[in-house]
Amino acid sequence: MSLCCLFPDLIPPSVCNLLNSSTIYANNEVSLAEVDIYGFDYDYTLALYSDALNTMIYNTARDFLIEHFKYPEGIRKYDYIPNFAARGLHYDIQKGLLMKIDAFHYIQLGTVYRGLNPVPDEEVLRLYGGTHHVPLQQVSGFYGKVSHCGPKVKQFMDIFSIPEMTLLAVANDFFISNDIEYDPEHLYKDVSEAIGMVHIKGYILVMAEVERYQIYQAHSSHVLLWSSHSDISDCRDKGMRYMVGKDWRDFFDVVIVQADKPHFFNDCVKPFRRLDGNGDLQWDKINSLDKGQIYKQGNLYDFLRLTGWRGSSVLYFGDHLYSDLADLMLRHGWRTGAIVPELDLETKVVNTEQYAQSLTWLQALTGLLERMQMHRDSQSREVLQDWLKEREELRLRTKNLFNPQFGSIFRTCHNPTYFSRRLCRFSDVYMASISCLLNYDLSYTFYPRRTPLQHEAPLWMDQLCTGCMKTPFLEEMAHIR
Repeated sequence: MSLCCLFPDLIPPSVCNLLNSSTIYANNEVSLAEVDIYGFDYDYTLALYSDALNTMIYNTARDFLIEHFKYPEGIRKYDYIPNFAARGLHYDIQKGLLMKIDAFHYIQLGTVYRGLNPVPDEEVLRLYGGTHHVPLQQVSGFYGKVSHCGPKVKQFMDIFSIPEMTLLAVANDFFISNDIEYDPEHLYKDVSEAIGMVHIKGYILVMAEVERYQIYQAHSSHVLLWSSHSDISDCRDKGMRYMVGKDWRDFFDVVIVQADKPHFFNDCVKPFRRLDGNGDLQWDKINSLDKGQIYKQGNLYDFLRLTGWRGSSVLYFGDHLYSDLADLMLRHGWRTGAIVPELDLETKVVNTEQYAQSLTWLQALTGLLERMQMHRDSQSREVLQDWLKEREELRLRTKNLFNPQFGSIFRTCHNPTYFSRRLCRFSDVYMASISCLLNYDLSYTFYPRRTPLQHEAPLWMDQLCTGCMKTPFLEEMAHIR
């Protein structure tokens, strides 16, 4: 029997429901009183989409594979699998494996999939040379780009990439199940091209049926009124009309379409072009970016020169950590806000009593393991093995609460995920949706939580919320040098 059953009061009262999905979380201190300009990406920032969009992307790309790339007709039998994949996963292009990697480049065992089936831990270790660590040179670059030579491991950071990961898994599964020889690299390339074709055709479909695919954000206009100055990249006129109204341009000082991010942020080649009321390109030289006009392409260097908007006086919101936020923060010193829709579901899970019980006992059990390993007698060794087994069972149970295949997008067993580390690096604040801004006024300051480092004494709140001391049993470990 689990020792957890012996401690009914292990969880402090009211430990559940502590988190609010409308909260804005701070990685860095940000004072809104110092922000003069607010900028917004469009997809999954101003505009959210229904699950029907993922199904449409998957179905259309699957049909492209069959009809244009001449893939076997049998793949059409695979329907879209909601909630199979999760954002932030890595894909080994050469091995055809989908997996979750933590902030230290270690593969989380139990989250490696070939097709639709998990790969045994022993096989993962064999495939990666006896370790589950993926070397830096094999992981996609700092901005998530795949190297043009050598081993290739691609990170899927975009919310739109979830149907792409599912299609990769499905196609791999078809070939493996039917014992058909294939090259995983060719498959990855073909699926990527099929998805690219969908994005060209798909936006036409979305705009034609905006009510079906785009979730109406009732608070969008309120947020834009809340932010006194705004700029928007890659707008969709019909989508903005659907969310805000026909006068949506009145909310923005500058409107830019087809910005071609992330090249917009780090290239200085493409000039701004003005569009007329019919959407046709004009030929005049752009000497200023005027309200009420729509501009195409351009680059950030000209944008900064023409507007004078620089540094921490600008706060830009986007969902893609690499193409939306990284360059703005690292190269130009803008404040950045990440939109993470998955926070809504993950917060609900964290607030359940089942999660609180599992996590609290997992923390307490880890503390007991630290203490028990000091004893070398056979009985203590037996107890230690039982507790290690129970700890692994608790980890699996906690993971399955989020996603049975890959768990939380923010954590592996005990470390932050690769996605989570990038989220902290490239965003000052993050939230589930831009409507969270309505809970704060324009003079609010966001303060990051001071959580203790591993060598620091735990705060009393840390002890209260975890149910155990974070510091190891110092007296019994004092002999360790």
